[in-house]
Amino acid sequence: MNSVRARILGPVLCLLLLGDLTISWLALRDSHREIEEIYDAQLAQGARLLQGVLRQKAPGDLDLNALYQAFDQAMSRVEGGEAAHPYETRLTFQVWDSAGKLLVRSAEAPVLAAPPATVGSHDFLENGRDWCGFLLPDQQQGLLIWVGERDDVRQDLIQRIVRHTLWPTLLGVPLLALAIWLAIGWGLQPLQRMARVIRGRAPESLAALDLAPLPKELQPMQTALNRLLQQIDNLLGRERRFIADAAHELRTPLTVLRIHAQNARQAPTAAQRDEALDFLVLGVDRAARIASQLLTLARLEPRLEGSELQTFELGTLVREELAELTPLALHKQVELVLDSPQDCLLHSAPAAITIALQNLLTNALNFAPAASEVRVTLLRQADASVHLRIEDAGPGIDEPQAARLLERFYSQGNHQGAGLGLAIVDMVVRKLGASLHLHNRPAGGLCAELRFKGDSVVTAASGA
Repeated sequence: MNSVRARILGPVLCLLLLGDLTISWLALRDSHREIEEIYDAQLAQGARLLQGVLRQKAPGDLDLNALYQAFDQAMSRVEGGEAAHPYETRLTFQVWDSAGKLLVRSAEAPVLAAPPATVGSHDFLENGRDWCGFLLPDQQQGLLIWVGERDDVRQDLIQRIVRHTLWPTLLGVPLLALAIWLAIGWGLQPLQRMARVIRGRAPESLAALDLAPLPKELQPMQTALNRLLQQIDNLLGRERRFIADAAHELRTPLTVLRIHAQNARQAPTAAQRDEALDFLVLGVDRAARIASQLLTLARLEPRLEGSELQTFELGTLVREELAELTPLALHKQVELVLDSPQDCLLHSAPAAITIALQNLLTNALNFAPAASEVRVTLLRQADASVHLRIEDAGPGIDEPQAARLLERFYSQGNHQGAGLGLAIVDMVVRKLGASLHLHNRPAGGLCAELRFKGDSVVTAASGA
């Protein structure tokens, strides 16, 4: 059952039909009982009416033949007359004296050997026919007055009444089902309109849906679809950026590598061949660094968007990163120094901060001259913020061009660099709500400072 309308209409119609049948059965049962009571009441009224007529004369003065003629015609004439009603029944009567002697009875009345033993309403079987009767004793005149009718005639009339009552209900079910079908269709129009809009969109379109007015039940669906479209657009954007970055940055190094390889093949002397091979090794290293940083940039961006923040000790993270970069510092004859008079707990993304710190330290080691030092300082400020400084003794930066250093593939003073390190750091700090500041030191060199806001600092403990 793929149609929403069918999924709704099927159970609704089943419940409607079941409820209608149940209500109709209860109505039929109660109506049948109530109509039976009404006909029994008519028998009682007929008996009392006959009693009132009989009391007009003394028992000895009764003309039973005239009484028979009058009442038999009055109580059994139910058809052929202008004033006849279709629901009238053929009433019969009998009158006994107090001794049980039959005085008079109508022609269609059942032949009873004795008056019924039950006073009031009663049913009995006589000559294969069911009868309904009412026996009224008249103590004043010493008479027993009985008025009755055939049960099959009564039941036929009751069935006619009940059928006339049920027909509107039975005929109304299909009409009601049609009305429900149309009402559900009207209610599903916003969903159908949304489906038409989605089907009519171009396959490459990632624009947000903007359907209005929209029922509140469909608003979460539209919000979820728009969020999914935005996520797909972001994913495709990252892929396009990665492909564009890789194509842009790797094209030139690969061309240079080819030139160095050709020079090595065509070198007339061993010294020139070794020189070309050295350039080839440097080019391969640079291409490897570019590929590594491109992959880091591609992995880092979505991870920052969905990363879970953690509470960690920033000083410990800095020490671990310095220990990891110690071999590179020894190779470049640069000393790594940590100045952390206070440790602090930070609530942030440690993996992202590690990547940012690694890029800043690697950048500082690349520009620091031999026999110098790279100093890392961790400071707590009065406003509860934390500043992480990386200082080197390199050539520094051209401060008017400082903003461009954060652009992708822009590298100042290092032709072997990829120009992605500071761009990665800038992206990390912006995602984490921190900030990056670059300025030249008065004594020479560059100071790169990461500033973490006070709301990300959990606690601080004194210690070296």
